[in-house]
Amino acid sequence: MQELVDSLGPADLQAVITLLKSNFTNPDAITDTELNRATVEGLMIRLPHGVVLLPNKESAPMEAPSALYSEVLGGHIGYLRLGSLNSANLQAMDKSLSDFAGKKVDALIVDLRSSQGTNDFAMATEFAKRFCPKGKPLFTLRKPAARQDRVFNSDRDPAFHGLVMVLADGDTAGSAEALAAALRLYDKALVIGQPTAGRAAEYSDLSLPGGKILRVAVAEMVSLEGRSLFPDGVKPDLPVEMRMADKRQIFQLSGEKGMGPFVYETGRPHMNEAALLAGTNPEVEAAEAAQQRRGRPSEKVPAHDPVLQRALDVVTSLEIYQKR
Repeated sequence: MQELVDSLGPADLQAVITLLKSNFTNPDAITDTELNRATVEGLMIRLPHGVVLLPNKESAPMEAPSALYSEVLGGHIGYLRLGSLNSANLQAMDKSLSDFAGKKVDALIVDLRSSQGTNDFAMATEFAKRFCPKGKPLFTLRKPAARQDRVFNSDRDPAFHGLVMVLADGDTAGSAEALAAALRLYDKALVIGQPTAGRAAEYSDLSLPGGKILRVAVAEMVSLEGRSLFPDGVKPDLPVEMRMADKRQIFQLSGEKGMGPFVYETGRPHMNEAALLAGTNPEVEAAEAAQQRRGRPSEKVPAHDPVLQRALDVVTSLEIYQKR
C-alpha cells in the first residue's frame, strides 16, 4: 500500500481528496479537520523517530540514568558497559581504564546496550576521545534547515590502545549511536548485536496552542563517511539475536554475579586419572544423577548472553591468529 501511495503524483493526490469528498458514504469522515489529522498521523508513521506528539511537557519520557559497569573477563579482556553517557559515568570509565592498564588488559569490549535516553553529543565526544586519535573529527551534527554543521573533534590522546569490540542493539540510542560509529571508524571496532535505535538526532520541543508538545528532529548526526545515522541507526557487522528481556535480566544480575556466569559454560565432568584409579566415572555418575532428576520439576535454563559471547570468541580467535 505504501508503494502505491508513494507512486501518486500531486495531481493524483488532489484528485483522491476531491473524489473522496464527493463520493464517500460518510461525508463527515472527509472534513478538513479529519484530513489534517490523517496528515499528522501519516507523517508520524512515515517519519519514525522524527516526529512525536506529547500530551504536555511533563509527559516527555525520561529514562532513569544507568550506571557504568566494568569487569575483566578471561584474565585480560576489559568489559565496559557504559550505561548513560553522563559525567559521572565518564569519571567511572576513566578510573576503570586506569585499573585495566594495571591489569595488562589488551582488548576491550564496549557495551552500549544500556546507553539510551540522551542526545548530549558533546558528552558522547568526551567518551569517544578516550579511544579515538587526537586531532581527528569524530562526527558531525547537521541542521539542514539552517544549513549549519557542527563538527565534534578529539583534542586529547586516547587512554586505551588495543583491540576494541562494540556491543549494540535497539537500546543503543541517541549519542551512543554516534559513539559506536566513531569507534567503528577509528578503532576498526566490530559492532556486534542488533541495529541501533536510529535516534541520533537533536530534537526541539515545540508548543501547540492547545498545550500539547510537538517534538521534531531538527538536526541529524552524520558519520565521517557522510552517512546519516538518523533514522536507520548503526547496522551491526556481526548480527546476533538476543531477547531484550534476557539482556536486561542479565544486566540486573551482573551487579551480584558479574558477567562471567552468563558467558562461560560450566565444564562437564570428564574421566581423569584419579577417577580411573578409584574405579569411578564422573561422566556416568553425572548421567545417572540426571536420570534421577527426571521425575523432578525441570530446572530453569540459566541466562546466557550470546552477544557478549560472540565478542569474546572474536577476540580469542584474533589472538590465536596473530600468534601464528
